[in-house]
Amino acid sequence: MDIYDNFFEPLISEKEILKRCEELGALITEKYKEDGLVAVGILRGCTLFYTELVKHIHCPLVFDFMFVSSYGNEMVSSGVVKIEKDLETNIKNKHVLLIDDIIDTGKTLANLKEMLQARNPKSIEFCTMLDKKAKRESFVDVKFSAFDIDDCFVVGYGLDYKQFYRNMPFIGKLIDGKQPELDKFLEKFE
Repeated sequence: MDIYDNFFEPLISEKEILKRCEELGALITEKYKEDGLVAVGILRGCTLFYTELVKHIHCPLVFDFMFVSSYGNEMVSSGVVKIEKDLETNIKNKHVLLIDDIIDTGKTLANLKEMLQARNPKSIEFCTMLDKKAKRESFVDVKFSAFDIDDCFVVGYGLDYKQFYRNMPFIGKLIDGKQPELDKFLEKFE
């Protein structure tokens, strides 16, 4: 029995994620093929999605990353953006694509976009693996979204629970009522 089976039910398979990355890569390529872009991954959650997605973007492309915190070890975002690692690329007059694992309330990315607008980019757009529209509190125009999901807690493919399960090769939904058992299981690893 896999350790994932005890706590998570599969929601989106790795095969589905890979297929959507290929499709999104083609759409992003079409939009930016003339001008290029700066692909900004929002760490840590974006890593697996970002890595797969950029392989399918065929235009001039600069990699950069930001580490932005708003969750801590909680299951919901505080919406307060704290930049732990800033961009190394000057984004003035460049197209910027912010790539994230999940957008729920939208507060974090709305605040981040406002902060980055002060650096005078040509444009800032959003790409997310998961879009949880039911939780939206701030307007965020997501141009590229792999999957819309209902309001549930998910892990895997970069998404975590208390920094664990990012390496799960699919996106899983926490089984109702399993959080106390999961917390007890993880205590020995913390």
